[in-house]
Amino acid sequence: MMIKEFGGRVASVWDGLRPMTKKMLVGALQSSNPTPTSNKAPKFSYDAHADWEVSRLLTALDEQSRTKKVRKDRAKLAEIGQLAETCVRVLEAQTASAEVFIQLAERVIREHDYAKLDKLADLLDQRFSSGEIAEIVRQTDLPQIRAIAFETLALMPIPAILPLLDDHLYSGIAANALEQKAFEFDSDEARDILEQFDSESEMRGE
Repeated sequence: MMIKEFGGRVASVWDGLRPMTKKMLVGALQSSNPTPTSNKAPKFSYDAHADWEVSRLLTALDEQSRTKKVRKDRAKLAEIGQLAETCVRVLEAQTASAEVFIQLAERVIREHDYAKLDKLADLLDQRFSSGEIAEIVRQTDLPQIRAIAFETLALMPIPAILPLLDDHLYSGIAANALEQKAFEFDSDEARDILEQFDSESEMRGE
């Protein structure tokens, strides 16, 4: 596929990718269309910058796919969609970023693909830290995403939630998660910690 034919915005983002990220995406794209001589999925290194680059490219591809010109060209729309889905697969397999999770979740919500949303929710428990999950709650306004993040946080071990109580950005989110753990999951430990937190907050006048 010719990236330059996908529009100036996509071409600009692609040109700004590091060679290693381009190679990773090309390899992932080829592995989704295996040939008789390529029966093994390629392996690539992945870092936070690659995460940001792939996310940025996905945003540009999604924006381009919604333009009237592209929507009238089925072949080009299919090619853009193929590269976008490659980006999605890479991100789903690698990301542990709140921003990227929100991006992926918003996409499936727009598509009303709630089975895919459930699969994304599993990623939170498998790969994301409590801080990143709390950041998801803080950044999103969509109730579906907030509910998933809160439930995942409430199911985490209490020692993973406790440090968030000391962070002014996340203390309220952590308290809500502990409340859910205390009353919906009947955790006496969470109830005791929550009572202590509320008492200390009152003493500080919060």
